[in-house]
Amino acid sequence: MAVLSLAQLMVLLDATVINIALPRAQTDLHFSSGNRQWIITAYALAFGSLLMLGGRLSDLWGRRNALYVGLAGFALASALGGLAHSFTMLVTARAIQGVFGALLAPAALATLSVTFNEPKERAKAFAMYGVIGGSGAAVGLLLGGALTQWASWRWCLFINLFFAAIALVGVALFVEGGRSEQRARLDVLGTVLASAGLFFVVYGFSHAVTSSWSSPATWGALVVGVILIALFVLWQQHSKDPLLPLRIMANRTRAGSLVALLLTSMGLFAVFLLLAYYLEDSLGYSPLRAGVAFMPIVIAISLSAAFASARLLSKVGPRPLVPTGMILSAMGMVLFTRLTPYSDYWGHVLPGLILLGLGLGLIFAPAIASATAGIERRDVGAASAMVNTIQQIGGSIGTALLNTIAVTVATRMLAHEKGPTIALQRSATLHGYSVAFWWSAGFFAIGAVLTLFMLESGTPVYENELAPAT
Repeated sequence: MAVLSLAQLMVLLDATVINIALPRAQTDLHFSSGNRQWIITAYALAFGSLLMLGGRLSDLWGRRNALYVGLAGFALASALGGLAHSFTMLVTARAIQGVFGALLAPAALATLSVTFNEPKERAKAFAMYGVIGGSGAAVGLLLGGALTQWASWRWCLFINLFFAAIALVGVALFVEGGRSEQRARLDVLGTVLASAGLFFVVYGFSHAVTSSWSSPATWGALVVGVILIALFVLWQQHSKDPLLPLRIMANRTRAGSLVALLLTSMGLFAVFLLLAYYLEDSLGYSPLRAGVAFMPIVIAISLSAAFASARLLSKVGPRPLVPTGMILSAMGMVLFTRLTPYSDYWGHVLPGLILLGLGLGLIFAPAIASATAGIERRDVGAASAMVNTIQQIGGSIGTALLNTIAVTVATRMLAHEKGPTIALQRSATLHGYSVAFWWSAGFFAIGAVLTLFMLESGTPVYENELAPAT
């Protein structure tokens, strides 16, 4: 469990740990602000577009082999990025990190799924995994701030060498091979369609953040991506060795769990980016202090997942837990809509973080556990990749949509003002944040309704339960 959690944490950390270090890296390597986004986008594009392939490879190669390759490749790419002496070298390293992360994340979740299959044991394992999933971004902000302030931005990448070394030893000691018993070949056409489709979708949403929704590159990429994904689904119905066996999507509870993960990933963007901006720009926090300010959400997620999800999931099933978590998360977001330039952390930010954390602990663990339960061993890697893909796409949508809403609202508020003052500009920015927080609360509210009807109470029963791990 510790080994798999560490592997997953590496992947999640690198989505945010570099964010706070970007200004220092930009000064050191002398690249423009316009190019700065590619340090993040390169990782997201490679990771998001190759997840389906990574999941299937973990089924074909064996989960232990996939973890070996993923961890070693991720560590080497991190070392390359830490030693970067140019912008091109750093972007290349980040893209390679994404490639091996796309193999590592599904392999870790697949191994977790087949190792823990007794209901109570499985609930506890996924509670811990849910803590990592819900708090990884916050931990990344804290670690990035600490390493940048006390050491160097390069250590935001070098730190992965230590994580990978520990995880590799753990994989050798504790993880079984898990190679598929059936001889199957890789679905080449499906791989091309899925990877290209996901690439264009993630690129389209990433481009919308720095450009606009009306840009031909934005909507063109999204249209192409949707078409390719539609062709991929059609091909999977006829492929002898499908990359994503559609049989794993037939269960209602599994579909409801994926919906919960999608909407949660969309809504979380408002916290880990907009709230970070608020803490640093409005309250004047340093990057390190802003990272520390997010720690209560990590504690709340841990408590919620440990004392509720781990104990109740095996008894009541996901239906009572996930909608409740959605409602708590929506309430936390509503509290953030009340922030002003004069709000204080303890009275206005902290209550929202605690409510949101308690809600996320009730969402992630039951949803991930239910999404991967009852999968045949030959398909567990593909199912795990689907979970990670849904979260990646949700994050991309949330990033593009909520950022656009915040900026557009603020711009419109200032459009009718002649020579707006600094105070008015701050007020407009916060109003944009507030509207984005309302949208995020709406995502969680919709999720509460949908999951209430789609998920099941009690211990779910599937046609193909996992056999005990050998």
